[in-house]
Amino acid sequence: MDYCIGDPDGSATIWTADPAVDIDGDGTPDGVGLDFDGDGRLDDVMADLDGDGSAEHLVLDSDDDGRAETYFTDDGSGTWALRVDRGGQVRWFGLDGVEHPAGPPLVDFAGDGSADDQLLDVDGNGLADRVVTGDRAYVDTDGDGRWDLTLTDSDGDGLADSAGTVARGQ
Repeated sequence: MDYCIGDPDGSATIWTADPAVDIDGDGTPDGVGLDFDGDGRLDDVMADLDGDGSAEHLVLDSDDDGRAETYFTDDGSGTWALRVDRGGQVRWFGLDGVEHPAGPPLVDFAGDGSADDQLLDVDGNGLADRVVTGDRAYVDTDGDGRWDLTLTDSDGDGLADSAGTVARGQ
């Protein structure tokens, strides 16, 4: 797994390491433990949850009580810009409009029995603004908690190839 960390001089260093930490709880190592926050413990994790070989998650203080204090995701530009506080707990709405209580950033949004869909709370209000599930992403454009826009990556290159509106109750 590759991960990139910025240096104080503005440059960045790319590291490669074998995953040894299971951050999503599926029994398969998907992260590398390190001391990112400088507290002297290897309790921070850079993780590759989408399986592409590059870390897109940073979890701080993951082993204190089994819940991370802070959870960052790559916003797609290679920057750890998206932060979810509250131990990674965010409320979210399903496509049917039913609100779900605060849960971890990985949930079963797609209803396929696997908690591998990623919730993102970009504005930090505790309600998911985006969810990434397989080759689709859903976006709440107006902040009401309901999904307004769907983005689809039909060729698997990690970039949206089409966009459309989400019908209410879908």
